[in-house]
Amino acid sequence: MPRTVMVALVGALLLGGRASALAQPPAPQAVLIEIDGPLTQASAEYLDRGLRQAAGNAGEDGAAVVILQIDTPGGSIDVMNRMVQAIRGSSVPVVVYVAPRGAIAGSAGTILVLAGHAAAMAPETAIGAASPVGAQGEDLDQTLAAKMREIMKATARTLAGWRGPAALELAQATIDEAAAASSEEALAVGMIDVIAEDPEDLLRQLDGRSVEVAGQAVVLHLAEARAEPIPPTLVERLLQALTNPNLVFLLLSLGLQALLIELSHPGGWVAGFIGVVALALGAYGLGILPVNWFGLIFVAAAFVLFVLDLKAPTHGALTAAGLGSFILGALVLFNSPGTPSFQRVSVPLVIVMGALTAGLFALLLTLVLRAQRRPLAVGAPALIGRVGEVRQRVAPLGQIQVAGELWAAEIDPHEAAIEEGARAEVTGVEGLRLKVRPWDRRPG
Repeated sequence: MPRTVMVALVGALLLGGRASALAQPPAPQAVLIEIDGPLTQASAEYLDRGLRQAAGNAGEDGAAVVILQIDTPGGSIDVMNRMVQAIRGSSVPVVVYVAPRGAIAGSAGTILVLAGHAAAMAPETAIGAASPVGAQGEDLDQTLAAKMREIMKATARTLAGWRGPAALELAQATIDEAAAASSEEALAVGMIDVIAEDPEDLLRQLDGRSVEVAGQAVVLHLAEARAEPIPPTLVERLLQALTNPNLVFLLLSLGLQALLIELSHPGGWVAGFIGVVALALGAYGLGILPVNWFGLIFVAAAFVLFVLDLKAPTHGALTAAGLGSFILGALVLFNSPGTPSFQRVSVPLVIVMGALTAGLFALLLTLVLRAQRRPLAVGAPALIGRVGEVRQRVAPLGQIQVAGELWAAEIDPHEAAIEEGARAEVTGVEGLRLKVRPWDRRPG
């Protein structure tokens, strides 16, 4: 009996413990959205999707906070405004976090930090230099720049006004004077709330803090929260990668080379398909980057010079001029004055790809011209040296099938007859009759 009672007690304790564990609410969730690189429409789409997912999961067991981790040199005003609206319109608190160590929140990234319901930076990070740029990252003219600067300052005052006069002064200085501040300096003036080593440290420090979301005070209960990342989709990764001018330049160069291969060896499809896809992706990147379309004229002129050098005896002079035109065109296209430094193409990369393109173009066209200069052999004379199958015994006359056609055949009277089904070599043509000899007796 005592043993039965003991078993019952242990079972009750175990069941009670299990029921207690099941009754405990799950740990609050923190959604992590990471943006690394210039702010583009792809970045805005990624943020919108992450916020929708966080809002859809919100509730007793849903997202308690969204961490927007950024490391960006900035972006266009249009994209910045769209992302600010998404953050301020979120029903879930958004913490903008500049990380990891060495990261920056430059230009439009500064305004994103101010837009967060809470803001944080990792040690050894920086924020600032928020002077306005155009839709493609280019510098604005004086009048338009002044207008956009005032708009950004008004936005900064709206977003950072509650942080105090020191924070507001620094925020406006980042716009007026392109000032920048370290994480410690930003914390000292109240521009950010905490300095955190990583998302987990950030959640611990924000636990119990009250933030204002849509005019309502919300207390963050993050003691047991875990940061759950929302990875970008493959399309979002690809579109974000196409903001890299070096990648866009490589796609354009490789696409042109692939099309040259296809045009010089028609009939295949692999090179042509690769060329079309690469050029399409490169064209999309050109539509995002701050390019000077005048550079395309020099690039087109380069290919014209490559062709002319193979038509005229200039001994490579036009090829050298074409190489220079290609390099100049690429630099004008990507590295014109006013283009932000982070959106410029690498000069050594342009030189190397220019040399490779010129070399490939010269090689392909040389092969094409060599084939064009080769005398053509058509009709019956082209059959000399071909081997066919005897369809009617040749002794000394018969028939032979060569190159898919049936011909009258004649053998030298001194040769042995060639039986039906044997193979014979064409040695000459007389009118519509082929001279043949046994294939097995062909000289070694």
